[in-house]
Amino acid sequence: MNHYDINLDKNNANYVPLTPLTFLQRAKDVYPDYEAIVYEDRSYTWNEVYKRAVKFASALSKIGIQKGDTVSFLAFNTPEIFEAHYSVPMTGAVLNTINIRLDANTINYILNHSDAKVLVVDRQLHVEVKKALKNLNKKITVIDINDKHADQSKLEKIGDLEYESFLNTGDENFDWKMPDDEWQAISLSYTSGTTGNPKGVVYHHRGAYLMSTGSTVAWNMPNRLNFLTVVPMFHCNGWCYPWTVPMLNGRTICLRNIDVKKIFELIDKYDITHFGGAPIVLNMITGAPESDRKKLKHKVYVLTAGAPPPSIIFKKMKSLGFEVMHVYGLTETYGHVTQCAWNDGWNDLDEDKQNEIKARQGVRYPNTEGVTVLDPETMKEVPKDGKTIGEIMIRGNVVMKGYFKDKEATDKAMKDGWFHSGDLAVMFPDGYVKIQDRSKDIIISGGENISSIEIENTLSKHPSVSIAAVVAKPDEKWGEVPCAFIEMVQDEPVTEKELIDFCKETLAGFKVPKKVVFCELPKTSTGKIQKFELRKKV
Repeated sequence: MNHYDINLDKNNANYVPLTPLTFLQRAKDVYPDYEAIVYEDRSYTWNEVYKRAVKFASALSKIGIQKGDTVSFLAFNTPEIFEAHYSVPMTGAVLNTINIRLDANTINYILNHSDAKVLVVDRQLHVEVKKALKNLNKKITVIDINDKHADQSKLEKIGDLEYESFLNTGDENFDWKMPDDEWQAISLSYTSGTTGNPKGVVYHHRGAYLMSTGSTVAWNMPNRLNFLTVVPMFHCNGWCYPWTVPMLNGRTICLRNIDVKKIFELIDKYDITHFGGAPIVLNMITGAPESDRKKLKHKVYVLTAGAPPPSIIFKKMKSLGFEVMHVYGLTETYGHVTQCAWNDGWNDLDEDKQNEIKARQGVRYPNTEGVTVLDPETMKEVPKDGKTIGEIMIRGNVVMKGYFKDKEATDKAMKDGWFHSGDLAVMFPDGYVKIQDRSKDIIISGGENISSIEIENTLSKHPSVSIAAVVAKPDEKWGEVPCAFIEMVQDEPVTEKELIDFCKETLAGFKVPKKVVFCELPKTSTGKIQKFELRKKV
């Protein structure tokens, strides 16, 4: 043992478990009277948010919630779910945020599998939730969120308790506890599985803390920014921004539903500086009619993730005054772990080339120790030639603890010391990564690997195409061939032949779609195209 290991031990003075709970505590101490969160006619300061979180934690504690318990939330982007990111872990319990668009059977599965003891739910979701609770094989405390800004015709009582009344049973002087260990679980998120039951992804306090701090560096987030919650807070804990923004004394503006006209109104009213959103949201913004838009008074910074964006979207957003940065991540990695970090040397390139670069998934975040593309068989890095396909592999403190109650899936995902993303990608000479496809979405036609994303990017450049999705269609001769599903721009008709001819201009013949279907594309609540639904159609 050397002298650096003698009498230099961890103690309470020099070692404190990392947790994002300290961000709210500091905001309350340093900026108590600053406006912290705004939702319609409701507004709370940091002092008020802190007191509300502590009171709710106390109320949970009074009904027996303690360390290791699960508290589930089915809620829109309203102050209640923001507060839950602090109140639930203040009891030592784990916050389970559930996708509001799930069916009753899946909600039922999650409540059972997660061992949830409490469900906090918005009354607008009563139809599916009541069905889910009817078949639940255990007793659970149900607390309603009664939001007067919801569609009142769709509201119906679900539980015996109501959020505000329940909160007020708590003590604002409750002695809440920091985690004993930063490896302690802070949240549980279920993946949107397309086959079988979803898997429960477990985050720890350390990862939530590091993701929050890393985001401020990667996105150059300033103090006192105005953040709009476009990304659902149930999705990867809103990419961890309910924990990030308080650290910066930022102001969070809640958006209950995705409404493009409302987005422009809130940007204008609250001087929104930052928000995140899937490419589908950006597509809605750029496709909005003039009557729904407001001219931006300043540049608005946008992160996009969730699905590889077509390069044309960057050009369209820039023309409106938005600066978009592409990021990439998964539920299993607390949200985004790579960014398309910009290099000044690219400023002299033409706009189309710049947009192609921006569409890459990029390089690792400051808080991510390793992101690379490996051959999943040999576990060796693929050549940096922009052509050789491998699988994106990730390692670092912002990789999940594992899948809840699923050792087999956890071991498989973490094999050989890397998290296996399932995303197929190439790596360029500069080390930047670009996704070619999900492993399940790659099209193999006559032995050739075809990237559905490459075809989608090409189709999206056609002025009549709003959104494109490409899947494999069975074919007797080639095994499978590309089939395109298209949402058209309103009042911009186009034919199947015109789109196929358009693709022939730039794509190799075997990559050109052999069939084009015009329809509204099925999407998840975060804007991802549900390709498994499209595969059923072909």
